Amino acid sequence: MVEPEAYLRSSIGRKVVMAVTGAILLGFVLGHMLGNLTVYLGPEAINGYAVFLRAFLHGAGLWVARIVLLVAVILHIWSATSLTLTSRRARPVAYARVEWRESTYASRTMRWSGVIILLFVIYHLLHLTWNIIHPGGAAAEPYGRVVNGFQIWSVVLVYTIAMIAVGFHVRHGTWSALTTLGANTSALARRRLNLLAYAVALVVTVGFLLPPFAILFGFVS
Repeated sequence: MVEPEAYLRSSIGRKVVMAVTGAILLGFVLGHMLGNLTVYLGPEAINGYAVFLRAFLHGAGLWVARIVLLVAVILHIWSATSLTLTSRRARPVAYARVEWRESTYASRTMRWSGVIILLFVIYHLLHLTWNIIHPGGAAAEPYGRVVNGFQIWSVVLVYTIAMIAVGFHVRHGTWSALTTLGANTSALARRRLNLLAYAVALVVTVGFLLPPFAILFGFVS
């Protein structure tokens, strides 16, 4: 029987940790995206959604979700960093010439997209969750903060860059996680995984970008 500590030190163990925590974070992202889309239903809908989150399980639900997400983020970053360092130690001398044949652009930019996402999450929390910064003007309710912020083109631009990074990260993350968990078993399965990974990434990216552009162009006010 393999000891848990030894399993986590192995590359496959760390890849499983990355896959599982990635799935948890993706579930949050999809739920958050659906919540954002309530902006189309008006102030009562998105403000009511925010109240529901704060009141769920008498307020305990939101804290449970925050703790789970924080642990998932820490473990995800740890496993990614650990695997990267292990890979570098295995080849201390870089290739003289690199030819990208099997890897995708999404896979080659995972570290950069991860850094962009982390920085954006901090900004996003300061803006829409903690109400510390107020691009477009301060507002007490979530609907007001969202509309005020996304009426500014520079805010929408930052948001767009971040969501493209999320899309790349989700694309490769979905592929990598399902491969780690044993779904990539044949050429047909590989093609299906590719289609699924692109579909999930497209849904996430477009779903998050619809509200800010609708606000920027005056469809939501």
